[in-house]
Amino acid sequence: MSEPAMVVRHLLVRGRVQGVGYRAWAEAEARRRGLDGWVRNRIGGAVEIVAAGPEALVEDFVTACRRGPWRARVDDIAIEAASSRLLEQRRPGEAFSVLGTA
Repeated sequence: MSEPAMVVRHLLVRGRVQGVGYRAWAEAEARRRGLDGWVRNRIGGAVEIVAAGPEALVEDFVTACRRGPWRARVDDIAIEAASSRLLEQRRPGEAFSVLGTA
């Protein structure tokens, strides 16, 4: 049996997604699926996420991000394939990091 296809996705989540626990929720959801990557707030009010792992798990994570935590309201989510180089922004030794606002 072959290895599952690995993918990297870059997400930009807009709506009421700051001040509602979205980053901590996204970190927990990513870790639960064993994904690599990071999440951070953007100055303009969005949340930015990079998630990497087996395609099925990343797609499941993206589906969850469309809902977000109970206090969030996701109005739009832009998703694109990304380079694994974006993973270099993680904190050393962490599979998935919550980064500072950019």
